[in-house]
Amino acid sequence: MKTHSYKSLNKTGFHRVAYTEWGSELAEKTLICVHGLTRNGRDFDALAGALSKDFRTACPDVVGRGKSDWLGDKSAYGYPQYLTDMTALIARLNREQVDWVGTSMGGLIGMFMAMQPNSPIRRLVLVDVGPFIPKAALLRISFYVGTDPTFADIGEVEAYLRDVAAPFGPLTDAQWRHLADHGMRRRDDGSLTLHYDPGIAEAFNTGPIDDIDLWPVWDAIRCPVLVLRGETSDLLLPETAAEMAVRGPMAQIEEIAGCGHTPMVMDDRQIGLVGDWLRATE
Repeated sequence: MKTHSYKSLNKTGFHRVAYTEWGSELAEKTLICVHGLTRNGRDFDALAGALSKDFRTACPDVVGRGKSDWLGDKSAYGYPQYLTDMTALIARLNREQVDWVGTSMGGLIGMFMAMQPNSPIRRLVLVDVGPFIPKAALLRISFYVGTDPTFADIGEVEAYLRDVAAPFGPLTDAQWRHLADHGMRRRDDGSLTLHYDPGIAEAFNTGPIDDIDLWPVWDAIRCPVLVLRGETSDLLLPETAAEMAVRGPMAQIEEIAGCGHTPMVMDDRQIGLVGDWLRATE
């Protein structure tokens, strides 16, 4: 694993985007893995490590998260900026085509990339997200995103994550600690908090929260799509997943038992599903 960064442009200047890279630059296939709303690229260490013999994999920290810069203008946190940054990453990797694994927000970024004419996305994996997002799930997320909690030590961070992120499923103690280690930052006074800019919550405060309907985006996607759905997910409803299988790119749906929103693609079965599907020939 290597760590890198590059500069991307926002409406008030440049910001730095950090990413981790796995595998050889000479690999035939390149994979980009993009995390969820409040997470970071280190969520994909297990997946990227397992695929490192076959794929060059880049796992960015979306701007405002992890080791990437925070934006001065909080209203700029949104999909137009994220698409700009990910396009710059593809150019940095110097690849004409890439595969994409996106969890929740990272999956939506992948959908927006894949629906564009002449998209560089060859194969797309969506982890517990789709073209319809119900209001109830957005309200649940709005209750905790941007709250900027304070923790005395890493044990408190882990306990917090085990509570609010219980739908991630039955992770091992080591996996929870990994998420805590990379999901926290230290303030100047020595206390700990979560490793993202609380300003990313501004999008939830600009108007009433309602259902999000992206079916026209879905219908414009032409590449093959695999969907991993958490068995009890409140964000990717079973009826949405069923419709994704029969319209647009007609996704292959795999349900992950014991998980809600969202499976973390850390265990052998989930990694195997993603790896085998990405290696398959079209």
